[in-house]
Parts: sequence; C-alpha cells; structure tokens
Amino acid sequence: MKIDGNAIRPGMVIEHKGGLWRAIKTQHTQPGKGGAYLQVELKEIRVGTKLNERFRSSEKVERATLEQREFQFLFSDGDAHTFMDTETYDQFALDTEMIGADQVAFLQDGMMVMVENHEGSPLGVQLPDHVVLEVAEADAVVKGQTASSSFKPAVMDNGVKVMVPPHIEAGTRIVVNTTDATYVERAKD
Repeated sequence: MKIDGNAIRPGMVIEHKGGLWRAIKTQHTQPGKGGAYLQVELKEIRVGTKLNERFRSSEKVERATLEQREFQFLFSDGDAHTFMDTETYDQFALDTEMIGADQVAFLQDGMMVMVENHEGSPLGVQLPDHVVLEVAEADAVVKGQTASSSFKPAVMDNGVKVMVPPHIEAGTRIVVNTTDATYVERAKD
C-alpha cells in the first residue's frame, strides 16, 4: 500500500531500498528555504542496520503489510526463544536479536504476545504493554527522602533494573512498562 512520505509514523514498517525497515523516530522539519520534509530514522528489520532518510510529502512510500497473530511464549533455550500458535499448535523459534535484548528479559512462561509476519516469515514480537514482576533487591530508604518524589534503584526477579518509589521493598510485586522498563504501579494481586 502506497502512502505519502510525510505519513510515516514510529513503529511503521516500510519497504525501502529493497528491504524492510521499521521507523524508529520521525521529525517534521520545515527549513527556511525549500519544502518541508520528514526526517526518519529507520532500522532494517532482518540485519539491524540503521539509516536516516528524508521523505517529502510528494514522495510515495510502500508500506509493508504485516500479519499480526497472537502466539504463546513457551521457553528460552540460550538465544532461541520458542513460541506456539494456540490454534494450530505449530512452534517456531526466534533469536534474541530479532526480539530485542531489552525485550527478552520481560518474556514470561505462558505469556501471550503478538508476532508480526511478512510473507510467512516472522519479523518480530510485540510484548504486552505492562508485566507484573517481583522486586528481588531494593535499596534501603534514605531518611528524609520520602517528602519529595524521589525514586531508588531496584532489581527485578528477571534481572531488569527499574527505578521505584521509596516505599517499594524486596518481595513486592509491581507493574512495569515493557517499552522503557519504568515503574507503573504496585500490582493489585
């Protein structure tokens, strides 16, 4: 599907220079002289190379059609992470590089994820926005710090470091945002 060059948004996948590229950042620029353009930071999906490209509104760009289906995460074996289609029970593995090293830490047994496919081959995994994790280690509260909205470092049971409010202690279950590993709230369970 063809779209205008200035209609590219972060997260969109386009076909460009013979490959599939995901838009990471976009910035609309209007120079003093000449026409406006969209500065887009692209990342090649299969190889991982990055590219900065300018697109004018008059240019047409081919948006890749991705099929998104829900799969269940089963287990990890080194760098291979196995997922299963809950309807057909077909299984496949993706390596850490395709998922993203920062995202792999949030995978939990039985977690439902969205897998993006292009022409039958999986391209990546979209995790739920929030996951519940248990605090393994948390620094002690410094006296007098509770009056201001300060945060302290904590290590989750999966090894991810998250900045948490002073009242959170080891053993507490919290909700963490998977996109940027930030504290959301205390778990309700």
